[in-house]
Amino acid sequence: MMMQMLAAGGLPALSDGARTPDAANPRGYYEWEPARALFREPAAIAAARGRAVKVISALLPALAPEHRYRVLLMERDLDEVAASQRAMLAADDGVGPAEFARHLARTRAWLAAQPQVATLAVAYRDALAEPRATAERVRAFLGLPLDAAAMAAAVDPALYRVRSRRSS
Repeated sequence: MMMQMLAAGGLPALSDGARTPDAANPRGYYEWEPARALFREPAAIAAARGRAVKVISALLPALAPEHRYRVLLMERDLDEVAASQRAMLAADDGVGPAEFARHLARTRAWLAAQPQVATLAVAYRDALAEPRATAERVRAFLGLPLDAAAMAAAVDPALYRVRSRRSS
């Protein structure tokens, strides 16, 4: 969702289109294959300069330290993350909210310790409930002349299908 917002707002997204839209994500994935190999090729991130690139949280420590980064850390209810992953993978691989919580804590600690990384946490639920306010926060954080109205319009609450009991 955030990659869609950024692209709609005018920030070019670095995406290779290799992973096509499907039932789990009908608008597509906005992924870039070299981002998945950052531990092997950290210098590849230089190609993302001036563009939005999706990097999963487990790969953030592979970011080349000689660059400066602005990270939008998308935060979502951990029960929803686990359920979404199980649904997308069509299997219960045993990864649950507790494992995600530990990973998120490690990720936050790593981000806070990196002088070259500025981070803005964005609650997924808030982005859905208040897309314009979220777009304005993101625009201010990035310091770019993004179109906040277009960013907000890119949010489609109908795509929020996997909800925890607390968020229903």
